[in-house]
Amino acid sequence: MYFTDRGIEELERRRGEEEVTLAWLADRLSEFVDGHPEFEVAVERLATWLARLDDPED
Repeated sequence: MYFTDRGIEELERRRGEEEVTLAWLADRLSEFVDGHPEFEVAVERLATWLARLDDPED
């Protein structure tokens, strides 16, 4: 198990029943980067990956 799996599992356990919009998620990611700018590149990569999931060229 990777260290990050624990955070993902906690997210699913605590918030897994909720429905959120992508706009809400984008706001939370922006808030996170504002408070933790050292993670900007990782959050940017995750957001780009999510945005392009259905793009056959990526």
